[in-house]
Amino acid sequence: MSRPQWMDRVVGERMTTDREYAERVGQSSFSSQQWGLIMTAAEFEIEEPEMPAAAELVADASKVPQIMPELDRIEQQMAAGGAAAPGENSGGGLLSSIKGALGLGGSDGADDERLAEAEALLDGYAAALQTRLEEGGRWVRICELAAEEGDQPPE
Repeated sequence: MSRPQWMDRVVGERMTTDREYAERVGQSSFSSQQWGLIMTAAEFEIEEPEMPAAAELVADASKVPQIMPELDRIEQQMAAGGAAAPGENSGGGLLSSIKGALGLGGSDGADDERLAEAEALLDGYAAALQTRLEEGGRWVRICELAAEEGDQPPE
């Protein structure tokens, strides 16, 4: 799925929200590198854009479980004092990554807690970005663009 065009119109607001949200991310269990990966996995959409007063910016975190093994590798590398050398196995290997992405890994519940934390952070980010757009007087126009895109036939 390609990124919605309305997202291209909120780059400045996203950059400002990123800076303001960095403190909240810093208080979480995720490093800034891990948060960047979470943001890359997340997709944002506007629910009910036809009615801006009722519309809501939401984060779709359905792909975040797929990156949990990579978040763990980043954490392991940070704990070891830096990045793994090229070709160095930073834990688990390909089979473990695939099993983790499919939800077949032997998790002790820690991944579930981290996933819930990532989802909560994404929800908070979406709310902060929507607030910024509303306060800046751009929310209605962004909703209009999202509604127009929703009316387009799939490519």
